[in-house]
Amino acid sequence: MSTEPKRDPDGQLPYISGHSLKSVSEKIADVTTMPMRKLPKFWYGGILIGVTLLQLLFLAVYVLVTRGTGVWGLNIPVAWGFAIINFVWWIGIGHAGTLISAILFLFKQDWRTSISRFAEAMTLFAVVCAGLFPLLHVGRPWLVYWLFPYPNTMGMWPQFRSPLLWDVFAVSTYATVSIMFWFTGLVPDLATMRAKAKPLWAKKLYHGMSLGWTGAARHWHRYEIAYLLLAGLSTPLVLSVHSIVSLDFAVSIEPGWHTTIFPPYFVAGAIFAGFAMVLTFMIPVRSIFGMKDLLTDRHLNNMCKVMLFSGLIVAYGYLMEVFFGWYSGSVYERFMVLNRFSGPYDWSYWALILCNVIVPQFLWSYKIRTNPLYVFIICQFISVGMWLERFVIVIISLHRDFLDSSWAMYAGTKWDWAMYIGTIGLFLTLVFIFIRTLPIVAIFEMREMVHKSEHDGDSHEG
Repeated sequence: MSTEPKRDPDGQLPYISGHSLKSVSEKIADVTTMPMRKLPKFWYGGILIGVTLLQLLFLAVYVLVTRGTGVWGLNIPVAWGFAIINFVWWIGIGHAGTLISAILFLFKQDWRTSISRFAEAMTLFAVVCAGLFPLLHVGRPWLVYWLFPYPNTMGMWPQFRSPLLWDVFAVSTYATVSIMFWFTGLVPDLATMRAKAKPLWAKKLYHGMSLGWTGAARHWHRYEIAYLLLAGLSTPLVLSVHSIVSLDFAVSIEPGWHTTIFPPYFVAGAIFAGFAMVLTFMIPVRSIFGMKDLLTDRHLNNMCKVMLFSGLIVAYGYLMEVFFGWYSGSVYERFMVLNRFSGPYDWSYWALILCNVIVPQFLWSYKIRTNPLYVFIICQFISVGMWLERFVIVIISLHRDFLDSSWAMYAGTKWDWAMYIGTIGLFLTLVFIFIRTLPIVAIFEMREMVHKSEHDGDSHEG
């Protein structure tokens, strides 16, 4: 009789193999407890780039606050520019973590285990970057409390029928639940790090963060209930948050925006962009930190399948936008479509078709889906393409509206670009700090996989 664990239909081992409970814990924890002098140059390079670009963000915010939104390229009719483009882009990236952790957890997809922790952290960091733009876009961020529904005598009550206000509640709720979900999953691993940390200050820090976790049966019982409830609470947020963001556009009368396809179209695009960003970091991390046995080709294959599926939905959305423009019979909607095809910003539309529709079709090939280099390159095309999609939606629809007399061209200034690049620096800084301070793979979940692998191996013995 064969003692090899049963394989799935793709020929991949369903659980981790070749590790013991001790070895898998040590391999993951070593990334965090590794002496600074032994860290790979990749980490030092990444944190250096992130911190350098972060200074650009500080400079851009300082200039914006002291000189006003006139330093941006905003005009009439393009009153929404890079700030809203980047806000929607970052919010989309933040969807992959909740999808991987919550929805795949509820559907009992074990392959999520190796990537869930990293994806959850990226969700939080992307939401932090996204939250900066609406705050700064109001022009006077120190008066942002005017948006809150508190009793006042200035008559500044928010308009509760506006989806712009719905964003405040949706994004803040999403961020709060994501933090709770992420931290709850971290508690058992923090207790493990408490035992492995050598400096006394690190032991005390991990001890406080682990909330007195001892691994007792009652702790696991309460943990499983809390984690399941948070997963169930997080799942509808994946659909609601980006749907509400899409309503910022869809409830208007602007040509190209006023359509009911935006909510599902935006959600699919968010998953598309989010998975691409997770793979962008996962691929070099698995190679540089020697985690190819934890982050396997099976994970690449499955994540690429999700990207391909969501990418096809996005392509369908592009096709429907063209169809709606023709079928509506509205001269303005038809002009919007033609303006995308052959107007002054046609380069951006055809570039996004290349990045989001044509390039992802290579993912039909199993060899490409399991080749880290090819997948990494495709993910860069997708990330650029999804930013261009937001550029096309915001700028092309606004720069030529109903009145010829108000037409104008738009281009981001150096301060627009500085703030966008600066948020990338903030994101990189947070990611590399996370890699160094917390387990990037869920230790206790991987130990469960080892146990299941050993159990399956024993059950197949003759």
